[in-house]
Amino acid sequence: MSKRKGKVIADVTAAKCCRMTAVCAKDLPDDASHQPSSSSFPHSVTGDIGLIESITLRNFMCHHFLSPFHFGPNVNFIVGNNGSGKSAILTALIVGLGGKATVTSRAASLKDFVKSGENTASITVKLRNRGPDAYKKDVYGDCISIEHRISSDGYRTCRLKSKSGQLISNKKEELTAILDHFNIQLDNPVSILNQEMSKQFLHSKSESDKYKFFMKATLLEQMKRDYMHIKHTKMVTRRQVERQEELLKDLKQEFLQRKARYENLSSGSEMKEALVNLKKAMAWCLVRDKEQLVQQLKEDIEKEENDYKHHENLQLCQTNVIQVEKKLQCIKSRTDSLIAERDSQSEESLKLKEQMKTMSKTYKEKELVYLRALNKVKQSEQEQNLIHEKLKKATASPSLSSDGETEYAKRRKILSNVKVQLAELENKYTHLNQEIKAKHQALLKGKEERDKLSLEERNVQVSYEFKLKRKDQLLASRSNKLRRFGDHVPELLDSISEAYAAGHFLKKPLGPIGACISLKDPTLAVAVECCLRSFMKAFCCDNYKDEAVLQRLMARYYPKGNRPQIIVSPFFEKVYNIHGRKASHPEYPSVLDIITATSPIIINCLIDMRGIESVLIIKEKDKARRVMQQRRPPKNCREAFTVEGDQVHPNRYYTSDLSIAKYLGGDLESEISMLETDLENQQAQLSRFKLQVISVTEDIARMQNELNSSIVTLKKTLASVNQVKATVTELESAGEEQIDDISSLEEVARENQEKIEAEKQTVQDAKKELDNYQNMVEDIGCKYSSVRERIDQLSVEMEPLKDEQLKLEAECAKHEQNLKILESKLGSHEDTIQAMKADLVQREEELQEYVAKASKISPERQQVTVSTKSIDLEITRLKKTMRMYESSHGEHEQVVREYAEALALYREKINQVRDLRRFIDRLDDIISDRQNRYKIMRRSLSVRCKLYFNNFLIKMNCCGSMIFDHSNETLSISVKPPGREDDDVSDMRSLSGGERSFSTICFMLSLWEITESPFRCLDEFDVYMDMHNRRISLDLLLELSERQHLRQFIFITPLTTRSLPKSKLIKIHQLQDPEGSRSETRGEDV
Repeated sequence: MSKRKGKVIADVTAAKCCRMTAVCAKDLPDDASHQPSSSSFPHSVTGDIGLIESITLRNFMCHHFLSPFHFGPNVNFIVGNNGSGKSAILTALIVGLGGKATVTSRAASLKDFVKSGENTASITVKLRNRGPDAYKKDVYGDCISIEHRISSDGYRTCRLKSKSGQLISNKKEELTAILDHFNIQLDNPVSILNQEMSKQFLHSKSESDKYKFFMKATLLEQMKRDYMHIKHTKMVTRRQVERQEELLKDLKQEFLQRKARYENLSSGSEMKEALVNLKKAMAWCLVRDKEQLVQQLKEDIEKEENDYKHHENLQLCQTNVIQVEKKLQCIKSRTDSLIAERDSQSEESLKLKEQMKTMSKTYKEKELVYLRALNKVKQSEQEQNLIHEKLKKATASPSLSSDGETEYAKRRKILSNVKVQLAELENKYTHLNQEIKAKHQALLKGKEERDKLSLEERNVQVSYEFKLKRKDQLLASRSNKLRRFGDHVPELLDSISEAYAAGHFLKKPLGPIGACISLKDPTLAVAVECCLRSFMKAFCCDNYKDEAVLQRLMARYYPKGNRPQIIVSPFFEKVYNIHGRKASHPEYPSVLDIITATSPIIINCLIDMRGIESVLIIKEKDKARRVMQQRRPPKNCREAFTVEGDQVHPNRYYTSDLSIAKYLGGDLESEISMLETDLENQQAQLSRFKLQVISVTEDIARMQNELNSSIVTLKKTLASVNQVKATVTELESAGEEQIDDISSLEEVARENQEKIEAEKQTVQDAKKELDNYQNMVEDIGCKYSSVRERIDQLSVEMEPLKDEQLKLEAECAKHEQNLKILESKLGSHEDTIQAMKADLVQREEELQEYVAKASKISPERQQVTVSTKSIDLEITRLKKTMRMYESSHGEHEQVVREYAEALALYREKINQVRDLRRFIDRLDDIISDRQNRYKIMRRSLSVRCKLYFNNFLIKMNCCGSMIFDHSNETLSISVKPPGREDDDVSDMRSLSGGERSFSTICFMLSLWEITESPFRCLDEFDVYMDMHNRRISLDLLLELSERQHLRQFIFITPLTTRSLPKSKLIKIHQLQDPEGSRSETRGEDV
């Protein structure tokens, strides 16, 4: 309670005192009334507020999921073996209601409660909120749901929801208010007592610690701290009153002084009248000066308007520019004609050169044919000479017979057949070669097609994954629009807010920029996003120290190299003055004109980093090209964007790859629908690509097999060709040896002669054709030479023209520059005249105002001959004289006002001091009365606690005592088991484990009888008891729950509950043995 208290409120303390006094008024328990009866339990009366309806755990401690525990309104037993989750439920209850990790005695930090291997743990606790004392029933309804999420870093977030599941608040102050309203104290052992706290209490050697335990459980410690705070406040107030009394003396002295000045007040009317006259003269003197200034300004304007020097210079320069441009146009036309003729001659030269190359190549081929034919004739003549020699020898030799002629003819026939077979094999070899080349080309084409399909499949897969991620972001942004800018942006912004609240930032960073801006025209979302690009996700920092802190926060959510951009620039609360550098167009707005931002800092950042004041938005592409590229761009305009996001520069154009707005789009559902359609189409494309890749891969394997088969056939054909060639060679050599007869030799000589004649004819034909091609080559060479000479001649003619053109262009540029300067001077001259006229109008208005003011001061115009300065000096002198007079006598109105203020302040302070004195005296009486009541209440609670404790020990036939020493703040507890009443030893540590547990139960029941809480939790109260002590303890607990039927009881035990009486008001939650990391529960009514 003390940790939640924000201020001391006497009414709240009094209400707690009244509640405890009402408890004290109950009768002491009777032994006969401690017997539990199943028929004595009320069946319809239960508590209305603060009862625990259910609790749900996920990834908490060593449990993956514990299904919702629906607790009964009266008595609940949680039964299970070790590791089944009993203590986890009690620990989760403390943490789920906002308690610290140290209160649970199970861990030092909240991150220790997150299950190993998980990122977060969640706890949901539902509290009853019924009846007339319900907390904001119109907001929360009959049930308040408290959801806590704990991260592995130890951070905790809280959400408070109504019965319908609507989020009401996520502030810790609201949860504290709920716990205070329900009177739930998490650190009070009366509400929740775990085993560790019980052991520490009973085994503690310090009697002062036991006394503090009693005081904390009964809230007497809180009341004591409240009274001490009130005493301290009263002491501070008394000191302030004493200081006010000292100040009151000085205030009274000041009041008396002002009263004396008021009584001795005199007037200075003569000096005031003189001052009035001087002010009248000063007013008309100022009017005179203004009239002279206006007249001088009119004369200056007339002089400037009669100055025509700038117009004459501008006309002369324009004439020079026109003359130079005419000369330049003539030179350009002559140069263009020569260039056109040179280009045509160059094309003709290229054609002739190609023809000459072709003809030269053909001429060399024909020359080669001619030489081959000539060589062939020479070889045939040599063969003919050899045959003639053989024929002479054969004529001299009579040994040839007709059989030899027959054998030669037979060999010639075989040789002819073999040559035919060789030609067929060579044709087959050529065909196989062509077929292999075709199949190889087809195989390469198939592999290229397969690689192309694989590349397209990868591109579609990348696009599919990107759109799937984008869809997940849009679905997440349904509940939080910030998730459009990244999955971790909401958490990052929460961390920034926490760090700023903790004082880590000098100025809170802003961002993402896209979340801080909105559009006046939503149809321009794509254009704005294409303009800003990466700046949409950027953050703004005021200084580099804040940037370093923000980098550390981003490191929690983003890997290095993939973090949003951080822009460091000093924050200004006003938008920059961009009047002189803003792009202006009568039809098209700039990016700055169509966006609005939550802070001027965002606008200034975009002006610095992107220059949005100089970027126009032109919806149509054609108009954008016409405005930016076909004429001079608008003033101060660097670039423009179309509604599709295309970027237009004066000399280039970029098409946008963005078709829909990612961050500034308004229709979320339509974008999700489009993405789903695209994802389905791309999924179908991926399926088709996979089938095509499989089909192409099969075709490649088939073509590879066919190619291998053709290569094998080609090798076999090549071997056959070589074999047949060898046979032909063998037959030819054998035939030459066998030609010995005269008839054969004559026949061969005749055939060779015919062959020689045919070859000579071929040589003649080749010679004629070679001569024709030589003539053609010479003709083309002459034409080519003449064209090249003409080209060179044109180049020579163009040189002086180019020099003249360069001179004219330089002269034209110089005149144009002078023209711009003169135009600028003329514009400046006209601007000066306009400014002087505007100044004249303003001066005339000021003159009218001066005349009006002077007329109010003095309706008649004063004829003033002296200067303004002399009148001002006289006024200053007179005011100084009046101040000296007023310093000694005081101004009348001021003296009267100061006297009235001093009188009112003096009376007010006297009344305040008197009221504070009365309040302090009354507060002394109240504190004295409250302290007496506090002591009576403390004595009453301690007496009732001792009586209840002794009465409960009698149930076990034990005896004991509790001795309170309120002056020394100590509590001594002694317990003697049955049969050891006469022993001097009475320390708790001398008892058995069951006896100590029973003693703990008795002491807790005593505190329960004298304190209030909507629910009470007791952890493993019977773990060391035997069955007799456990039965007695259970009876005591059930009997107490019967008397306190408006409260809820939760008992945790590892032992069986079969001995409990049958009742609908008792609910038993049996936990199953742990299996892996998941436990399940079931509740049954006993």
